Amino acid sequence: MTDTGPAQEETPDGLLGWCLVANVARETAHGESGLDIQHGTKHFRAGTLLWLPPVRWDPGHGRWPAVGRHRGNGRQYVNMIVRAEDLENFRVKGVYSEALVRSLNGYLHDPAAPRMLQNPWTRERAQSWADGGNRHREPLFIEGHPYAHPRISVPNPPPAEIEVAGETLHLAHYGTRGARYSRTPPPAERTPEP
Repeated sequence: MTDTGPAQEETPDGLLGWCLVANVARETAHGESGLDIQHGTKHFRAGTLLWLPPVRWDPGHGRWPAVGRHRGNGRQYVNMIVRAEDLENFRVKGVYSEALVRSLNGYLHDPAAPRMLQNPWTRERAQSWADGGNRHREPLFIEGHPYAHPRISVPNPPPAEIEVAGETLHLAHYGTRGARYSRTPPPAERTPEP
């Protein structure tokens, strides 16, 4: 689903630029091995619309600077760093608000040009990132590591066992935020004695 507005030749009245956006996932994984499933994040409710400016600096692997309305104060925009795995439904939206421009610009904001995005997305580049964020492969988490494996993903539905670097991993949990694998095989099922 893409929310990009009119054709590229037309510029909607009041459009200040384009931005990549996503929603906070309904379920987010926390805790050891990511088996503590919560609704939303500490700072944003599930479903909150987050505006994702182009990355100017590296906030860390699997993290993204984001602008959204905080869980505790829904009237003002706040800048936070969020985990990419806590986001879903990537798409492109137009920016129309000066307050949003101010938050997206951050420390680069120029009060003399309050309606100008300092590091804007092009519509095409934002759409390319949205398409990449909406791939239908599941992130792979390995027991003892809090973040998704950076280079491996699994199909949907994930296999019961996979081999990574010569090590056999067993599916421990599968939910809306990806597949979690353990080095320990699942317990054997007991069959009742006749």
